[in-house]
Amino acid sequence: MDIWNRVSSWWETSSSSTKVSCIIVLPLILVYGSLAGHNFSGSDFSISHENQTGLGFSLPSASNVSTTSDLGNSSMEAAEPQKPEEDNLDITRKEPEVSTSTNSSLQNSHKVSETANVLKKLSNLERVEAGLSRVRAAIREAKTGNQMFEEPDYVPSGPIYRNPRTFHRSYLEMEKRFRIFIYEEGEPPVFHYSSSLGILGIEGILIHQLEISKFITKDPEKAHVFFLPFSVYSIVHNVFVRESHLWRPMQNTALDYVDGISRKHPYWNRSLGYDHFMLACHDWAPTISYAIPKLFKNSIRVLCNANTSEGFKPSKDVSLPEIYLPQGNMDGLIGGPSPSKRSVLVFYAGGIHGYIRQVLMETWENKDPEVEIHEYLPKKVSYYGMIRKSKYCICPSGYEVASPRMVEALYMGCVPVLIKDHYAKPFADVLNWDTFAVDIPVKEIPNLKKILLSIPQRKYIRMQRRGIQVRKHFEVNFPPKRYDVFHMILHSIWLRRLNIQVHDTQGPS
Repeated sequence: MDIWNRVSSWWETSSSSTKVSCIIVLPLILVYGSLAGHNFSGSDFSISHENQTGLGFSLPSASNVSTTSDLGNSSMEAAEPQKPEEDNLDITRKEPEVSTSTNSSLQNSHKVSETANVLKKLSNLERVEAGLSRVRAAIREAKTGNQMFEEPDYVPSGPIYRNPRTFHRSYLEMEKRFRIFIYEEGEPPVFHYSSSLGILGIEGILIHQLEISKFITKDPEKAHVFFLPFSVYSIVHNVFVRESHLWRPMQNTALDYVDGISRKHPYWNRSLGYDHFMLACHDWAPTISYAIPKLFKNSIRVLCNANTSEGFKPSKDVSLPEIYLPQGNMDGLIGGPSPSKRSVLVFYAGGIHGYIRQVLMETWENKDPEVEIHEYLPKKVSYYGMIRKSKYCICPSGYEVASPRMVEALYMGCVPVLIKDHYAKPFADVLNWDTFAVDIPVKEIPNLKKILLSIPQRKYIRMQRRGIQVRKHFEVNFPPKRYDVFHMILHSIWLRRLNIQVHDTQGPS
């Protein structure tokens, strides 16, 4: 007879006082039993990025890490997730033989003792994983359930979300449970610090907000993920020797840090880096991370340069929107006139960085009064003023895929027109970008005007309104507010942590 049948039989015959003494213990065992045999295969979230496997991915084989959940539909067939290894999850033991003449009190005492022994076998890591197993079950229930939690702040709804119910439940679970441990090693300015100003300032802003956030735990045994607090922006500015063209000193800075962490703490080696993450907005972040194979292949990399042709994997990495705050805050960036007061069909202004912008300029600059395409704006013409006058705003890749124009358009009520190759859109596992943005392939640049004019006015108005609705997820607040860009980034990391299970190779602690 297995432990679940034994517990059921015992419960029916036990006295009320014994039941009360175990009322706290039994739910934990049930959760843990669910963890040992659970294979989560819902389709609560999906990534629509072409040629990506979504969040239902299969990790490379590792003795102490396995995929436990399929949080997304896939445009490619994903490998069957591995079942959790049960060899280390010994929650069943042979029941001690008890004489039939033994009184009920003694039998109950044995049962309580056995239950306590089961719980004592759980390591700290296994307790963390048991909690995550319960979260997965709650998210799965939310997908088909009718209940929505009423909140004073915001309840996700509408077509901008792939599944508002599952997003809402996952977000609430994140707020309640998510814990991040930040390694204390390293000194500013390379570690624990990055500039919060300029076009790459979002890197510094988020690092600072993360360091003081309520999600931080000082106890690594309770952490779901571990943050590697080196700043690529700071590495470039403090380590890189201009005109040297040498990558190695910068790569070694990050490599030496991770190597030191792995020698001093057990957590990197325990998971092979799968439950660790880095955060960077600098274009060189993918190349610097490449010097650390497990970081590049296994860890969660939160990157502005979310280029899938350069190793970015939406199934494990997080696309960080590039956000430029000229004044260091949101002042003057939010809002714009209604669609009826926007007289310009489409607008773009910017330098010729990369082949996409080259094609855009050669095709449209000064060719059509309805298509405002400029390398340099005419004097006394406001860049933000043009965004607010335009129905559509072009957001092309430059030398790299990231650009602040996409977020600027959302801030000011202009429908983004994305002309990018190999770009993983931010929060695409939650947000349905097709409802508030337009994708145009590079080869269709000559047909830009025709494509935009073919969009019915009613559809344009819906997209514009949905863009206003979704922009709260891209806003930068001091301090952070619920559902803003800081919390959306954390939620993206949270989802990817839900997609793996880390096993304890050391046994119970």
